[in-house]
Amino acid sequence: MRFWVRLLGLFSLVLSSSAFADPGILPFSVSGELKQGGLVRAKIEPGAKVTLDGRDLLLDSAGNFIFGFDRDYGDKAEVHVTFADGRDWSGVLDVGTRDYDVQYVEGIAKKYVEPPADTLARIRAEAKRKRAARAEMNASTGYLADFNWPLTGRISGVYGSQRYYNGKPRRPHFGVDVAAPAGTEFHAPADGVVTLADDDMYFEGGLIFLDHGMGLTSAFLHLSGVDVKPGDAVAKGDVLGRVGAAGRANGPHLDWRMYWFDQHIDPVLIVGTMPVEK
Repeated sequence: MRFWVRLLGLFSLVLSSSAFADPGILPFSVSGELKQGGLVRAKIEPGAKVTLDGRDLLLDSAGNFIFGFDRDYGDKAEVHVTFADGRDWSGVLDVGTRDYDVQYVEGIAKKYVEPPADTLARIRAEAKRKRAARAEMNASTGYLADFNWPLTGRISGVYGSQRYYNGKPRRPHFGVDVAAPAGTEFHAPADGVVTLADDDMYFEGGLIFLDHGMGLTSAFLHLSGVDVKPGDAVAKGDVLGRVGAAGRANGPHLDWRMYWFDQHIDPVLIVGTMPVEK
């Protein structure tokens, strides 16, 4: 016997009769955006094991866990739970899909869209550093908190947008851009531990990675100043650095990106609408 239930129209669940007598009872609480680019916070009874599409999820001692969806994640995700007492639960989540701004630009000279050959070794070395920094696991609990905007201003770039140059797709934009004068200070959106801080990366210029725990990382790009160093534990609201136009940027702005492990998360879906400046 199998039961189908729905919660707030967000996802459909399949419960086996051996799991729960009441099919309306869910085995964990959830909050967040169940859509492409979204991050979901959840809590379940301690001792449980949870997988998402076969991927083991990390749980803290209180049963808190998070998971997220990349820009082009499929419209379904399978969740399986095994409780400490041996009960099992399985569910199929409906993942909301999104439309993104795509632009086509022709007649662009190759030198403007492809890095020079003599920079490739540097680019590869920096990519290795970035992967290692994002793979670090720290004890931060920032992932549990409400996030703030690192600064306020006009949004000049959005998550998921993409350009085709001369018919060839470039990597999508995975962050939100906030326009601000060069030198403007920005702040930690939540508690975290700095895992990378460099003022001269090829693509990003000044770059900071801030680990919020459980695989959730904020990245801040194109900085004119970096005021932290790897290993620093920072609190929500602490100054991290200053806005710039370093690296491959077309004017001063803060490019804020978020990752849950290898999944690109839309910061706006976590932090909400930009506050109105008074």
